[in-house]
Amino acid sequence: MNISYQTYDPKRPEVVLLTINAEHLDASNVKEFKSQIDKLEFKHKQVLLDMSPLSFVDSSGLGAILSMRRNIIANDGSLNLFGLTTPVRALFELVKMHRVFTIFNTKDEALNVLRASG
Repeated sequence: MNISYQTYDPKRPEVVLLTINAEHLDASNVKEFKSQIDKLEFKHKQVLLDMSPLSFVDSSGLGAILSMRRNIIANDGSLNLFGLTTPVRALFELVKMHRVFTIFNTKDEALNVLRASG
């Protein structure tokens, strides 16, 4: 699994784009995901998580994303999601996680909201 980490704009280093470069986030790769996420610094960061490559997330993957959210919030940051495919979005809605996370359809939509708030 590869997770891309990119600062959105040198003038706004607090905005970070993360992309999960995998087709699935489930029990088979969630430990690797957590390990990579734990190495990243999110203090005071506005993290945008691009989930567009994912076509499947199971409960362990969802738990890992929730854990990531807790850690980011504990460090005065925020986590927003975008690019959820239809099956992944269906899971989020089924387990009511669309009420926990702010979910945008596209990266541009997410960035426009952050620009307006920053």
